[in-house]
Amino acid sequence: MSELINNREELTNNPSKRQAILKQIFKDLHDGKNVNEVKAHFDAFIGKITIDEISQLQHDFGDLSVEEMHHLHAKHTEIFRGSIEEVEKTYKPEEHPGHPIHTFILENKELDKLVNTQLQVHLEQFEKDESSENIIDLLGDINLLLDIDKHYSRKENLIFPYLETYGIYGPTNNMWRINDFIRDAIKDARMKLISYNGDKQTVIEVLKFVIQEVITMIYREENILFPMALNNFTEDEWVKIARESDEIGYCLIAPTEVWKPERHALKEKAISEGFIKMETGILSLKQLELLLNHLPVDLTFIDQDDVVRYFSHGKERIFARTKAVIGRTVQNCHPPRSVHVVEELLADFKAGRKDTEDFWIKFRDKYVYIRYFAVRDESGKYMGTLEFTQNIDPIKAIEGEKRIMSE
Repeated sequence: MSELINNREELTNNPSKRQAILKQIFKDLHDGKNVNEVKAHFDAFIGKITIDEISQLQHDFGDLSVEEMHHLHAKHTEIFRGSIEEVEKTYKPEEHPGHPIHTFILENKELDKLVNTQLQVHLEQFEKDESSENIIDLLGDINLLLDIDKHYSRKENLIFPYLETYGIYGPTNNMWRINDFIRDAIKDARMKLISYNGDKQTVIEVLKFVIQEVITMIYREENILFPMALNNFTEDEWVKIARESDEIGYCLIAPTEVWKPERHALKEKAISEGFIKMETGILSLKQLELLLNHLPVDLTFIDQDDVVRYFSHGKERIFARTKAVIGRTVQNCHPPRSVHVVEELLADFKAGRKDTEDFWIKFRDKYVYIRYFAVRDESGKYMGTLEFTQNIDPIKAIEGEKRIMSE
């Protein structure tokens, strides 16, 4: 035992050697080595792991396929459990009602109750009797669980962007993929229940997968992601996150109080007044902003370096946008599984192979037309990309002619 303790102490005093051993441990996992053997090696030489070390490991193992990443992170969680060092804090914002982390944790408690008791109980009833009543109960649970999208969207659009400003990319690259895995599984379970054809075992398997993954994600958030954010973010950043959380919405519950930080001094450096002279007219900044926000479309502008610089803020946005995306690369604003499409589109625009690209998709209750335009200056130099998104359901419904004003 004393030899093991000496080994740990030696590694603690040699961070580079410790990190090398950690990388080797998780390479062994990736290569298929027995989890129990790897865990024993971890316990012997590492014992406890810090949030910063986990972040570095996630970064080092970021270039994996979705299946590899998902499989590996499930094993990571087994090894991390009970081994993460807690950071002592005198002020714990996550304990203050209305603070974003306090809200995330409240949502996790509701999610845990939903999957661990309600859904689990209804699944056990379904295993005994696949009656229509039991299927309806499961559908009700899954419909509630679809609300998890808001919880994950707040992570992706508010927590991840700020982590990136501190050079922490592991959650963006990996946790977002797992979020999508869970979203897809919930939707798959819903479709299987709606069109149930007697394939009982398949339904049981997908629901057990959903339960396990939601519970595991709660652990990852509360023991890795949230401490990582709390260790790095400033109070001003938390204030911005709290302000923009309403834009996306909440999962199963909503904060009952508005968080009032102990000290707060947000400094806005943008021009807030004055006029802008353009080639075809002059507008005040207020007029220009109102004009853009009253267009029946969503606009987003990405500069020549792929950085998001602006988005319009209409009353009914189609896709969630928060101010946290400003200054963030567009690649990190999209789910990892669709980044290759973004990269290909931007490469075509920059090379001059294309000036426009259009997509149209069904999104929730809307038929969405998404257009991309290469923005070029007078000499043809690429200056960025404009994204134009519109719900075209009302346009598709137009028939005949309308020549008089509505009453």
